Amino acid sequence: MLPLRIKNVTFYAAVALLWFATGCSKVEYKKIDDPAYLRVFNNLNYKIGVDNKDEMLPFLTMLIDPEMDQDGMPVGAQIKGDFLDKRDPYAPPYPSHIGSGTSVNNPEYPGRENVLVGPVLNGFDLSSWAQIPSGKHRIVFMFRPKNTVPFFNLDPKLKKSFLIDTTMVLDSKEVYTLHVLQKDFLTKRNGIYLRKENFHKLPLSDSSIYVNFYNMSAKGYWQADNDAKGGNEYGKGAMGNGVKDQMNIFVTLYKNRTVSSPKISGYNGKYLGNLTRNADVLEVSPYYSFPLFADASAGGIFTDMWQRFDFLAPGMDIRNIPYGPTVNQTDGNWASINCLTPYPDYRQWNEIVMPNMIVNIHSGKYNPRSFATVNTIEIVNGNVYLSTIQRKYAPPVY
Repeated sequence: MLPLRIKNVTFYAAVALLWFATGCSKVEYKKIDDPAYLRVFNNLNYKIGVDNKDEMLPFLTMLIDPEMDQDGMPVGAQIKGDFLDKRDPYAPPYPSHIGSGTSVNNPEYPGRENVLVGPVLNGFDLSSWAQIPSGKHRIVFMFRPKNTVPFFNLDPKLKKSFLIDTTMVLDSKEVYTLHVLQKDFLTKRNGIYLRKENFHKLPLSDSSIYVNFYNMSAKGYWQADNDAKGGNEYGKGAMGNGVKDQMNIFVTLYKNRTVSSPKISGYNGKYLGNLTRNADVLEVSPYYSFPLFADASAGGIFTDMWQRFDFLAPGMDIRNIPYGPTVNQTDGNWASINCLTPYPDYRQWNEIVMPNMIVNIHSGKYNPRSFATVNTIEIVNGNVYLSTIQRKYAPPVY
């Protein structure tokens, strides 16, 4: 059976009632014989202000294999991703946007779109990826006004602002993440970044948590004037003004959320690797891992361990960070991320808070039970994004 973006029986009943009551036709899903799997994020996270009032609002429409009229304007497309808004800080391990909310704005593709999605591949749930015919495609991103009018129903004069017009090749049964990015902070040049993922091909243990890191910030972002970047906002932490193009990554694991926050032996400022800013090379970054039950006293079923990642410029000592808890002006030399549960009930001025990388959920006879995940942390112009992928787990037993 082809996977559809359908959430529950209630949704089925509502759709059936609407169809019979109004006579509207149901959504037709066309089988794709040789698909690739695609997920798209809009990383243009700038705000329009006095300093950049001439830039276009970063609200987009994606057109794959568009049909153009004699004037070169799009009048149709094989695949459309409309109302593509700035991405959310967290992309959870399930399709969280379909059937939820009252806005048409879409923080990712497929997101709210009713399309065929990826299967469970090597145990990983790809229902946040859309099925796309494999092969060569023309892909166009258009700026559009921030309203609720579908792109092809807009006035013709509002359908002329091209952001990107390029081609891409998607291989059969491969998993891709496509990012729209600012490539150069000073010139405001934009582009795309297409990454062929490999998590579903690796021999990953279900008893370990995995995470890899990308700094996809624009060239010149961290060196720019702080006022021009707008990074001094509460909640952005020291990361708001950017980190240097070369950083070292350290992890600290904490047992729980008690006041003393005991650190787990062997994971107190442990060095993971190096992070290099790169918004062009399409290689997958290496995954680093640590045990789901690094806290041996947790018992092997449930753990409320949480994670902290520190990014330090080469030569800096994790044991002697020269910045206090209320300092966010670090000249790109240091920033940190706390992955906590619950989220986000705790933060300091200089730290970004993200959800925990451990999924705790009712499974089998245990409520809750802890599961390991595969994660990606992406830094883009002072913002941090976390995407989590999870294996399938046993349903609850009541």
